[in-house]
Amino acid sequence: MNLIDKRCTRTPPALHGVELTNMLAQVPGWVVADGMLRCSFAFSDYHQTIAFVNALAWVSHGEDHHPELLVTYQRCAVSYATHSAGGELTENDFVCAARASALYAQRVGA
Repeated sequence: MNLIDKRCTRTPPALHGVELTNMLAQVPGWVVADGMLRCSFAFSDYHQTIAFVNALAWVSHGEDHHPELLVTYQRCAVSYATHSAGGELTENDFVCAARASALYAQRVGA
């Protein structure tokens, strides 16, 4: 099953080693840095950036898995880690990353 078709679960186990590497391969453009799954999305203007942020907030609310966001005029940096797993990365982070990337592709027409 593709990540985008999965749903977040309540108590996912932390990912390590090969599991983490395999998950990362499924979300192109995302990196693991400082223990978090991160990606930065570029937009043409502030309105487009905020539209993405609002859409991502809606998706995040539905999954009950919320990212850290850094929002600027033409960019939104998104970072995931799972607090209930002690700040480690879990499948939930990758599910939401896949959905964020799909949302971005839909917004910018990629």
